[in-house]
Amino acid sequence: MERRFGLIHATALNMTNMIGIGPFITIPLLMSALGGPQAMLGWLVALVVVLCDGMVWSELGAALPGSGGSFGYLRRGYGAESVGRLMGFLFVWQFVLSGPLEIASGYIGFSQYFGYLWKGITARQTMLVVTAIGLANLALLYRRITSIATITVALWIGTIVTVIVVVVTGARHFDPRVAFDFPPGAFHFSLGFLLGLGAASRIGVYDYLGYYDVCYIGDEVENPGRVIPRSIIISTIAVAVIYLAINLSIIGVVPWRDFVPAAARPQSNFVVSVFMERIYGPGVATIFTAMILWTAFGSVFALLLGYSRVPYAAAKDGYFFKVFARLHPSQGFPYVSLVVLGVLSILAGFVSLGMVIDALITTRILVQFIGQIGAVTLLRRRAPELPRPYRMWLYPVPSLVALLGWIFIFATTPATVVAFGLGALLLGVVCFGAWSWKGRTWPFAARRLAA
Repeated sequence: MERRFGLIHATALNMTNMIGIGPFITIPLLMSALGGPQAMLGWLVALVVVLCDGMVWSELGAALPGSGGSFGYLRRGYGAESVGRLMGFLFVWQFVLSGPLEIASGYIGFSQYFGYLWKGITARQTMLVVTAIGLANLALLYRRITSIATITVALWIGTIVTVIVVVVTGARHFDPRVAFDFPPGAFHFSLGFLLGLGAASRIGVYDYLGYYDVCYIGDEVENPGRVIPRSIIISTIAVAVIYLAINLSIIGVVPWRDFVPAAARPQSNFVVSVFMERIYGPGVATIFTAMILWTAFGSVFALLLGYSRVPYAAAKDGYFFKVFARLHPSQGFPYVSLVVLGVLSILAGFVSLGMVIDALITTRILVQFIGQIGAVTLLRRRAPELPRPYRMWLYPVPSLVALLGWIFIFATTPATVVAFGLGALLLGVVCFGAWSWKGRTWPFAARRLAA
């Protein structure tokens, strides 16, 4: 493939995937995690974790700049024809689960802000909205897309305009007494504080997701040894500043007690609309809500488009179930992968946003994030001759910090979600075993040859 992505393009790609509906729907959940503005500590924890994890991605992406990202890193790090085959399968397996969860968060965000326009919307009607927008997204993508770039740019422009309006408006009306109105005992250290900090950190990580997207198109990046690491660091820091500005803009105008706890405050579902209404009135707030709906749809469109290609690519290379490698007979797109992820996304949209975020992050931690830390370590030991245009600063400190961060976030997750993550992983191992047995591939082929 032609290497046409320079530093600006790669950074823009990461930021496009990082900034979507997230900052507009997670503010109430973030503040509810610790019951006040002190929940912003979760942003700092998440930022440290993703910056250190970004160095893991940077070393792998610079050394192995090919398409597929984690899929290729895990296979190479653990051995392409042995344990790496299992890790590659498990990555795609969890992706088929976590991908729809991430898309579902956009559907949920869309339905929440739609509630500002549809006053008194019920839970059943909200599910209908999720279903309708999910089917519309699936129908739009169920064809050969010839104008993806044009559609993506148009949707991205809407996102940028929405973010700028929020930040500028918040800066003009910011009240520090409202923003930093800490409750009594806000920083009292306890088990409850740790659990709350873990919840806030999961939300922070959710909003940063996408800082590594350039790694999935590594064979299209020019000078990947320099561009990939720099784009990851620049995009992460830039988005951290943007998210901080958005959060302060909102809580500097709308008192956090008005939407905390989120579960008991209906207006927390569309807090940015409330923010605009208090400053400009309901007319402007309605227009702005439409802009957020535009942003939400843009994010789910881009996610389903990109994510549907991952199981297809893995299946095509023989590392996942063959059915996912099927292309539409006349249009030539991976329709099985698209439909499976599209339907799962709609179903995942029927549960709460908090549950979706927890399950999404927990599912990815074990195989993808912690798995890649192991891959970096193994490659350092097994392939010291591998060209590394970028070497992690202060190795292995960033790896250890990222590992401890992921363990902390996983350990502070509700037990039911942890059980879901472990159960999904175990089921993936069982399916891999059955699939390998049927195809007589590792580990069964090795045993048969040894006999």
